Amino acid sequence: MGYHTFDADRADKLENAQQRYQFLSAEELLWALSPEGDETVADLGSGTGFYTDDVAPAVNHVYAVDIQDAMHDYYREKGVPENVDFLTTQVSDLPLDGNSIDAAFSTMTYHEFASDDALTEIQRVLKSEGRFVVVDWAATGTGDEGPPLDERFTATDASDALRELGFRVEHEAVRPETFLLIATTA
Repeated sequence: MGYHTFDADRADKLENAQQRYQFLSAEELLWALSPEGDETVADLGSGTGFYTDDVAPAVNHVYAVDIQDAMHDYYREKGVPENVDFLTTQVSDLPLDGNSIDAAFSTMTYHEFASDDALTEIQRVLKSEGRFVVVDWAATGTGDEGPPLDERFTATDASDALRELGFRVEHEAVRPETFLLIATTA
């Protein structure tokens, strides 16, 4: 299950606000992150920076993490806020110090990196009480949008994986096509 990577040649599709916001609004993402303005945050699977752009004005610093240089190139052409830095890497190997970020979020990319190694790495870089927000395509959805159903996870599967590694799942919401989890580190 999982590990599908979005085709960078179709990056324009990721900039369709009407489409993207129907599954996760900027307001809901900011609510889930609950920034106070001085945080350092990582967008895991940032792609074209669509949601990075929503979060950047609300925090001190954002790492836009993606495994594809082509996605970062697209974002550069679009224009990048001054407080955003690029990291081209896999989520399972973040070039960040331990306990160095206040929050991390994944918007429709959890299915691309979900593994014990990646989740352990996220936990390593998050500060104590750090927040991890996951919004992803649900295995219980129709499959009309997003990746194939067999590459998706249920909210329960994702919550269980986080709990097994010591995260506290504080909020879980399942929608027709997606799920939202808010978890914190100990």
